[in-house]
Amino acid sequence: MLSFSSPPTNLCILRLSAIGDVTHVLPSLNCIQKQWPDCKITWIIGKLEHQLVHDIPGVEFIIYDKSDKQANKKLKASLANRQFDVLLHMQISLRASFASRHIHAKYRVGFDFKRARNLQWLFTNHKTAHVAEQHVLDSFLQFPKYLGLTTDEIIWDIPLSDDDKEFVKQEISADKFAVINPSASNAIRNWGTDHYATIIDYLFERYQLPTVLTGGPTKHEISLSQEIADEAINKPVILTGKTSLKQLAATLQQAKLVIAPDTGPAHIANAMGTKVIGLYANSNPYRTGPYSCIDICVNKYPTALKATYKKEVNEVRWGRRVRRDDIMDFITKDDVIEKIDLALKDQ
Repeated sequence: MLSFSSPPTNLCILRLSAIGDVTHVLPSLNCIQKQWPDCKITWIIGKLEHQLVHDIPGVEFIIYDKSDKQANKKLKASLANRQFDVLLHMQISLRASFASRHIHAKYRVGFDFKRARNLQWLFTNHKTAHVAEQHVLDSFLQFPKYLGLTTDEIIWDIPLSDDDKEFVKQEISADKFAVINPSASNAIRNWGTDHYATIIDYLFERYQLPTVLTGGPTKHEISLSQEIADEAINKPVILTGKTSLKQLAATLQQAKLVIAPDTGPAHIANAMGTKVIGLYANSNPYRTGPYSCIDICVNKYPTALKATYKKEVNEVRWGRRVRRDDIMDFITKDDVIEKIDLALKDQ
């Protein structure tokens, strides 16, 4: 662990993507800002992810656009003649590690050797402590802990403008509603359209909660939401492809409940303080689930692991994913309804 007689003058965070992981970084950022208020913080971040957090006070953001072939050259130019006291290298990808070569810092803190895959350990000179079987968010908190800070308080604090909140009022007439974000970046995590339609009707008939469908602007996501809406008796509001990340965050914040597979919006909703029912079969929710809502996640990961590899959770590497095209078939409508009733038992 590093020991500072006084807080560092400046500090750089390197975490480019993805949206869910960026939300997991926020408690570490808030921890540093709260305990070292005079430390200047620079965050090197992906172009899309920047849209969600760009207005966090007291942070300088430098965008790294991975689609730009000149991204490293531009980063090098923007950091020329700059020296940081500390670099927190919080991404174990070769892309991020190559980008880190342009960040000049005395203390370059990365993950412990067991976590530092893709040769990340070559690009750092200090390693966080290893703790077995941690949630991703807790593994990020190892960074401020290594700096000697306390991490007892978990705060996300994503700013929203009045315009973002007004957008929700304009698009959704209901005072109370649920959100389903049906699509994940990996299509094998997508549940069946008929299942989602059944859940939409159940939410309305049992709890008088209309549903809003959200998602990104890809043709697949827009088509999937329309297919779900066509099958539902109680028609949802479709906002898929119609929101900015900030507007999406505002929508998720005002929802009574969010249902989603392992995808960025589930983690945004969790960060906004909304109950999230995560649908997990491909990955372990105790590692990648919505942090405050693991107890109401549908967890079919152990079942899928046993059926596919004949292994128990404690017999595989932490973070092992189950790869099969029918992975979400392990989750039934009754599984999700049971968690809805648990989440809304006071309604």
